[in-house]
Amino acid sequence: MAGRAAEPEVIWARPERTGRGPRPAFTRADIAAAAVRLADAQGLDGVSMRHVAAELGCGTMSLYNYVPRKEDLYELMVDAAGGEHELWEPSGDWRADMLRVAHQTRELMHRHTWMPRLMSGVYGFSPNALRYLEHCMACLDPFDAPYGTKMELLAMLNGCVTVYVSNELSTAERTRSLPWTPEQEVAVRIAYLGSQVASGAYPRLAAAFTEDSGPIDLEAVFERMLVRVLDGFERRG
Repeated sequence: MAGRAAEPEVIWARPERTGRGPRPAFTRADIAAAAVRLADAQGLDGVSMRHVAAELGCGTMSLYNYVPRKEDLYELMVDAAGGEHELWEPSGDWRADMLRVAHQTRELMHRHTWMPRLMSGVYGFSPNALRYLEHCMACLDPFDAPYGTKMELLAMLNGCVTVYVSNELSTAERTRSLPWTPEQEVAVRIAYLGSQVASGAYPRLAAAFTEDSGPIDLEAVFERMLVRVLDGFERRG
């Protein structure tokens, strides 16, 4: 394939466009924005070099002069979406700042529902990712721990948020595909679960449901997850 590297390389270390010819018609930002629009509208499976080229109004082979591989296109997309992170002046309260980071990341992934599928440490050192990491490390200045521990904290926090959002998105997608309402399904499943628990075969589950049988507050669960992660790091340092 034209422009395809025979060896691993970092897209950010490449010139904006390779090859001879007239002045480039597009920037990486243009290409990333086109790919993000497609992914937001059609999902990640709707993103291909051909579709992005069509969105830009150019030939597919021409696009390879700018982006040699589809994997590089994904990296551009993740970086573009990551540029939406708000970077604020650290408050001096590292826990509060980390909670703010986590909530913002969750909101970002709900805006771009394809992002959890592309979360990878490989994409963690793009220009916007580096700015985001530097910002987070500044927020963690008051946390008395080695930089390696701080990086672990960020990785764990982002990992928890990614898994949580992935479950939220999967649940929402399944709900949209059902021929009945979520309330109808919940009622049927609760009735079945109740019959199984009442059989006496699951005494601990019966005790658990008796202790708290009310609806689950998913927002509170998300908050508790974050707080427990931070508690663990604060205790161990």
